[in-house]
Amino acid sequence: MNNLCVAHRGFSAKAPENTKAAIKLAMNEPFVNWMEIDVQLTKDGVPVVIHDYTVDRTTSGKGKVKDLTWKEIRSMDAGLWKGRQFQGEQVPSLDEVLALVKGRLKLNIELKTSGDMYPGLEATVLTRLREHQMMSDVVLTSFEPKALLRAKDIDSDVQVGLIIDAHPRDLLSRLKKMGCSFLSIGYSHLDASFAAELIRNGITPMAWTVDDRRSMAALARMNPEIMICTNRPDTWGQLFLNKFAPRIPFWRKWRGWF
Repeated sequence: MNNLCVAHRGFSAKAPENTKAAIKLAMNEPFVNWMEIDVQLTKDGVPVVIHDYTVDRTTSGKGKVKDLTWKEIRSMDAGLWKGRQFQGEQVPSLDEVLALVKGRLKLNIELKTSGDMYPGLEATVLTRLREHQMMSDVVLTSFEPKALLRAKDIDSDVQVGLIIDAHPRDLLSRLKKMGCSFLSIGYSHLDASFAAELIRNGITPMAWTVDDRRSMAALARMNPEIMICTNRPDTWGQLFLNKFAPRIPFWRKWRGWF
């Protein structure tokens, strides 16, 4: 099996999501090939890596990302909520993350937007990718189809993918119309038949967010091309090292019942 492992917001089960600490821990896992991050714009137009539309949950600050300057967001603690050992972690800029992972990981960058919330987000992200010479190492994804279309309008060569937690009947045709080569889908909506259909049409499926061994193994058995997005890349690594061996209760091993 060669299912690629995608670290969701870094190694977010152990470290504060979307921070350098989580990214570095993910890079230390030998099975991590890709990482998923979220990007928004500050009030003064700096692309920052953070998931929520507000800073309330994951930092010491308050307010909407779009209403705060880069300097204001940078002054917030983005690690203490996860544990004292992470105190002092900051919300990173997209530039910092690109510099950190270049040549080591590929990125699924979610354009975190809705409607016209962030004018210029797509152009700003694409500019950064070109500056870091990482266009070929990135797929841009979003729940917002308009963001993907704007990105393709700016650069027809950029790889884009829809994010969806459903499986409408017309999904494949919608993906084709948007020029998607990638689909980020809630794992419960993916089955072997649909995965095979996507792959036949040149679209790579990524299942999210998968943290338990049983679901990981089931997805891997469906199709080796399904990418597995997880908060627990260590669980993924253990599973694949064991080649999906079933977990046998110790008492059965002891009595030799295999």
